[in-house]
Amino acid sequence: MASEACDVCERSVRIAGGIGDLWNFAFESTQGLTLELTDGSEFFLCFDCMERLPDDHEPTAEDVADLRERTDPVDEDDNHFWHWG
Repeated sequence: MASEACDVCERSVRIAGGIGDLWNFAFESTQGLTLELTDGSEFFLCFDCMERLPDDHEPTAEDVADLRERTDPVDEDDNHFWHWG
C-alpha cells in the first residue's frame, strides 16, 4: 500500500495501485489525487479537502493556500477525523 500526505490537512491517505497492491491483492480505492491547476501549480489533496475548494471558479494555488490556512493539520494518532478552523 502506498500513501501520501494531503497538501492541505497533512493526513496520510491511501494511493491505490502500487506494487504492494499487486502482491497482497488489496482492492481498496484511492483516497486522494494530484491536481494540476490552471495556474500551473500542482498539489496532492485528499477527496475531503478537494471538495472544499471553490466551485465557482477554477481553483488556483491561492485557493489551496487559503484552504490550508483555514485547516488545522490532522494528528496521525489513528483518529481519522479532520479538524477545520
